[in-house]
Amino acid sequence: MFHNLVNALSGDDEKRQRVKGRVVLMKKNVLDFNDFSASFLDRLHEFLGKRVSLQLVSAVKVDPANDNGLKGKLGKPAYLEDWITSIAPLTAGETAFSVTFDWEEDIGTPGAFIIRNNHHSEFYLKSLTLEDVPGQGVIRFVCNSWVYPADKYEKDRIFFSNKTYLPSETPEPLLKYREEELENLRGHGKGQLQEWDRVYDYAYYNDLGNPDKGPQHARPLLGGSKEYPYPRRGRTGRPPAKADPNSESRLDLTKSLDIYVPRDERFGHLKLSDFLVYALRSIVQVLKPELESLYDSTPNEFDSFEDVFKLYEGGIEVPEGLLKEVRDNIPAEMLKEIFRTDGQRFLKFPVPQVIAEDKSAWQTDEEFAREMLAGINPVVIRRLQEFPPASKLDPKLYGNHSSTITKEHIESNLEGLTVDEALKERRLFILDLHDALIPYMRRINSTSTKTYASRTILFLQNNGTLKPLAIELSLPHPDGDQFGAISKVYVPAEQGVDHSLWQLAKAYVVVVDSGYHQLISHWLHTHAVIEPFIIATNRQLSVLHPIHKLLHPHFRDTMNINALGRQILINGGGALETTVCPSKYSMELSSVIYKDWVFLEQALPEDLLKRGVAVKDSTSRHGIRLLIEDYPFAVDGLEIWFAIKTWVQDYCSFYYKEDDTVKKDTELQSWWKEIREVGHGDKKHEPGWPKMQTCEDLIETCTIIIWIASALHAAINFGQYPYGGFPPSRPAISRRFMPEKGTPEYDELVTNPEKAYLKTVSSHFQGVLGISLVEILSKHSSDEVYLGQRDSPDWTSDAEALLAFQKFGNKLADIEERIMKMNSDERFRNRYGPVKMPYTLLYPSSQGGLTGKGVPNSITI
Repeated sequence: MFHNLVNALSGDDEKRQRVKGRVVLMKKNVLDFNDFSASFLDRLHEFLGKRVSLQLVSAVKVDPANDNGLKGKLGKPAYLEDWITSIAPLTAGETAFSVTFDWEEDIGTPGAFIIRNNHHSEFYLKSLTLEDVPGQGVIRFVCNSWVYPADKYEKDRIFFSNKTYLPSETPEPLLKYREEELENLRGHGKGQLQEWDRVYDYAYYNDLGNPDKGPQHARPLLGGSKEYPYPRRGRTGRPPAKADPNSESRLDLTKSLDIYVPRDERFGHLKLSDFLVYALRSIVQVLKPELESLYDSTPNEFDSFEDVFKLYEGGIEVPEGLLKEVRDNIPAEMLKEIFRTDGQRFLKFPVPQVIAEDKSAWQTDEEFAREMLAGINPVVIRRLQEFPPASKLDPKLYGNHSSTITKEHIESNLEGLTVDEALKERRLFILDLHDALIPYMRRINSTSTKTYASRTILFLQNNGTLKPLAIELSLPHPDGDQFGAISKVYVPAEQGVDHSLWQLAKAYVVVVDSGYHQLISHWLHTHAVIEPFIIATNRQLSVLHPIHKLLHPHFRDTMNINALGRQILINGGGALETTVCPSKYSMELSSVIYKDWVFLEQALPEDLLKRGVAVKDSTSRHGIRLLIEDYPFAVDGLEIWFAIKTWVQDYCSFYYKEDDTVKKDTELQSWWKEIREVGHGDKKHEPGWPKMQTCEDLIETCTIIIWIASALHAAINFGQYPYGGFPPSRPAISRRFMPEKGTPEYDELVTNPEKAYLKTVSSHFQGVLGISLVEILSKHSSDEVYLGQRDSPDWTSDAEALLAFQKFGNKLADIEERIMKMNSDERFRNRYGPVKMPYTLLYPSSQGGLTGKGVPNSITI
C-alpha cells in the first residue's frame, strides 16, 4: 500500500512537471524616434497576467481534432510571469520575461509555438528559449518579429524553432503550419495594406510621379511593358491617382512617411536608420525648398575652389529667417547632428577624404583615371577591343555613332607603341558612356542640364596606372537622331586654355559617370534588382528552409529604404532628379538600361570577363587573371566573391547532397519560378537565368544574390562622401556647354578658369544639397551587421552550418589583413593614388558612421 502511494505521488509529480522558458521582447515606444531613451521598465505590468499567451506546438504528435489531424498537438496556454533583471539586455530597451509551460507527455518535443497578444499595442518579439526540455535540453526560437494585437490577424502568429528542414523532411505535425504561414505572407492581392499586415506582394513602379499635381509631375509607369521594363517592387495597395488610374496615389509627406512595407521589413532597430529616415525627410521637405528659395532670391555661385573649402572649414552663413524655418521644422537634437548648426553658421561638413591630404590632387589625370578602378563607380570601365570605338545603337534609328577619335589623337602617348600594338597587348581601355546616354541626350538637355555623352580612352602604362589619352564629347545631330552625332575630341594639355578645356572635358565625363553611378550601378543594379528576391523569398521559402536562413540576413532593411527612396529620392521632383544630370528622365533612363541586365552576368568573375578586364587563366589563383593587376575593386572583390561562394557551397552541400534534391525541393522551385516570371517578369523569356536543376545552379544563384546585396552595394555606396563630398572633384550636374571661341564664357575660361569651371558644374544650391544627401547615404548605422556576422548566434541549430559560417568569418578576417598590407605597399599605386586615399571600400568590417569602409550584409541605406 505504501509502495502504491509513492507511485501515485510520483505520477502526480510527473503530471505537474514544468518547463521553464525565457521570452525576450521590446515595447513599441522603445523604438520610437522621439523616445529613444524610454525605459522599458515603465508599466511592465501591462504584459503580465493573461495579456500575452504562448502555446507549444508538438513536432512529433498530431491532434486528431486539429484540422482533421493535419496539425501538431497544442499544449496548454502559458503566460508571461515576471521580468528577469539578472540578464543584461542585448540592446537598450530589451527585457526578458519568464514563462512556465506545463510539460505534457502527449505533446513531446515542441517544434513551434503560437503566441496571442491580448495587449492593446504591438511589441517586438526577439526570442523564446526553453530550458531543460525532457529528452531535448535547450530549444531556441529566434523570432525577431513584431506581434500586433490578436484581433489584427486572421490566424494566430506562429514561430518555429531554429531547426532547419527541407519541405520533404518537415515533421508531419509542422507541415500544415509551414504551408499556412507562407499562405499568410502571400496575402490575397487585394486592398490597401495596413501596418500590421505581413503581406509580401508585387507591384509596378507606378508611384514615382504625381499626376494629380499636373502633367509635368507625371512619370512613366516602369515595369510590365517592352518599352519600360523594370524589376517589381513591394505592393502597398494605395488607391489610384485621380488623374491617372494606372498610377498609385502618393503620400502627403508633410503628414506622413508611413509607407507600407511588411512590418518586419521596416527599420525596427535602435539604429541610425530610423534617424536617417528623419534626416532625409528633413533635407527634402525643409532644406531643399528653403535653399532653393534662398538661392533664387540671392543668386550665389562658388567663385573659386577656396569658396568650396569654406563648406568644411567654416560652414555657410545664411539669413536668420532660413535658420528659423529650419529650427521650426526640425527637432533640436536633429539639427545638431544633421546640420551641425553653430549660431549663424549652418551646414558645416566634415572634410571628405578626397581633399583631406591634398586639396588639388583630384585634378590630376592619374586620379581621374584611378577612380575608374578604385572610386565609387569602378564597374563600367572595359578593355577597348576595336579602334575606333564602335556603337551598338541601331543605325536605322540613330545613324552613325562610331567614334571620331583617331590614331593621331592618342598615338603619341602610347609609350612607343602603335594603336594596333596597344590593342594587341591589351593595354587600351575605355570608359564608354556614349550609347547609354545619347538616345536621351536631347531630352536631358531640354532641362536645366547641359551635358554630353562621352567616351574616354585610357592607356595602361608600364607603371601599372592608367593614363587618359582622349575624351570624346557628343551631342545628337541638330537635324535629327537619324543623322548620328556631332562630336569633338579633347586631349591632355599641361597649360593655358587647352589645359582648362581638358579639365572641363574631364568634368563632363564625371557628370555623366555620376548620373550613371547613381541610377544604374547603385539604384538599379543593387537596390531595385534585389527587391524581387526579398519578396519571393518570404512568399515561397519557409523560415524553416535552409535557403531562407542563408539569404535572410542579406535582405535586412532593403524594402524599407527602397520604399523611402520612392517617396523622396527617386520620385518625380525628388532629390535625385535635382542632383544628377538626367534630371526628370532619370528613372526612365534606368528602365531602358535594365533591358541589358542579365542575372548570371552579375557574378563578379563573369562581369570582369564580359568587360574584357580579365581573362580565364587556369594557372591563376581563382582561374581568372586581371589585365590591370592593380585594379583595387576587382582584386578585393574577387577575394570576397570566392569567400562568399565557398561559404555558400559549404552550407548548401550540407542540405543538398545531390542534384536531385534541388529538383525535388518544391519550395525552392516555386521560389525560382516566381523570381523569373513575376519579380523579374519583364525578363522571363531572356537567357541568363540558371535552370535551378543542380547544386551548382543553387550555389551560383545564392552567391550572386549575396554579392549584390553586400559587397557590390558597399563598393558602390559607402564611398559617396569620401570621394564625392567635394563637388568640384565629382560634379553630378553640368549647367552649360563647353565654351566656344569668341564667347564671354570662353574669355572667362582664359582669364579665370576656376570660376568658369564652377559656373559649368553643380550650382551652389545643388552642391550643398548633394553633399547633404551623400553624407547621410554614406554612413553606417551604429548596429550595422557586417558580412560574416549574424544578429543572433542561434540562427540555426545545425552545428555543421555554424562551423562553416565561422570558417567564412575567419576568411574575411584574412582578407582584411591582406587589404591593409596592399594599401601600405607602394607598388600598388592605384590603391592610394595622388589624393593619398587608401582603397578600403571592400574592407569587410567597420564602425558606425562615416568610415569609407565596411561591407554590411544587406542594402540598409
